[in-house]
Amino acid sequence: MHIFTSIRNALVPVHRAGYPFIAGFFVIAVVLGFLWQPLFWIFLILTVWCAYFFRDPERVTPVADHLVVSPADGHVSLVGHVLPPAELDLGTDPMLRISVFMNVFDCHINRAPMRGRIARIAYREGAFKNAELDKASEVNERNGIVIDGPKGEIGVVQIAGLVARRIVCWNKVEDRIEAGERFGLIRFGSRLDVYLPEGARARVAEGQRAVAGETILAEFGEHLASWPARRD
Repeated sequence: MHIFTSIRNALVPVHRAGYPFIAGFFVIAVVLGFLWQPLFWIFLILTVWCAYFFRDPERVTPVADHLVVSPADGHVSLVGHVLPPAELDLGTDPMLRISVFMNVFDCHINRAPMRGRIARIAYREGAFKNAELDKASEVNERNGIVIDGPKGEIGVVQIAGLVARRIVCWNKVEDRIEAGERFGLIRFGSRLDVYLPEGARARVAEGQRAVAGETILAEFGEHLASWPARRD
């Protein structure tokens, strides 16, 4: 019984959005395997990778109105104050932006950084540059969500990357969403930008790993100071 429990705990659920892709890769593997056996093994490996890409593990989210959790798995690529995208309608003053870059091996399920009401959703067509570049927030295809939460309006932007060709958002305007709740995904390799209003202090540094729904990206508070960071 202990062995079966360990196996069950080790298996990570796969999101249903990945089922068509997993099935497609497997069918291709079988068909091509009749033509040349090595092709079967190549596409079988791709099938396993596809299942891994669409994994949807459970997360333990810290629930507090002054905390901002990461919307994505990956590494923190940018932390700084910049102007938010015009389509989000968040004003013309710089806001704290924290970017999390996802490579093709990261879990790509996106989660809400704070609770609140979805006030606006703005999709914009664009290029497919490397999402790790700073200019990707301006030129790449993206989908922006504005959440009206306890600390005001925050922006969450799904940015397509060099390989990504599809941004998925499951929510709609006026939906209520909880911190850590799943709201979408991006296929395959991309970035999430979070725009935070005055009063937010970053709690991560560039290069740090982030876990969607668990890692605290920022914190709100009148007397909070920024935390220094070092690389060792």
